[in-house]
Amino acid sequence: MSTDTMPVTSSKDEGMSIPEPGLRRQVMSYSPAMMLVRHTMTKGWVGARHSHPHEQMVYIVSGRIRFEHPGGVFEAGPGDSFLVPGNVEHQASALEDSEVLDIFTPMREDYAN
Repeated sequence: MSTDTMPVTSSKDEGMSIPEPGLRRQVMSYSPAMMLVRHTMTKGWVGARHSHPHEQMVYIVSGRIRFEHPGGVFEAGPGDSFLVPGNVEHQASALEDSEVLDIFTPMREDYAN
């Protein structure tokens, strides 16, 4: 199948938004069923504690993050991945400059362009 029917999204940094200080976001490919999102965080960034109905799969490309959830706290680094069930309150922070890939299912309409 050609890329004419399957568009390719480049990971060039100029395609990233800044939803809050210290966090950059790029919505990559998505369908109604799922969405791939690239996040970069600067060291010291602390995200808001939140929850959402979407399941979220997280893959750490580089750096190190701290993740808090009702069951505890852990750190994750390059090559690590984990799953965040829907409706679970959680919070992430960057222990180092970090790059993370998130997959959401279903897609997050609030992130869609």
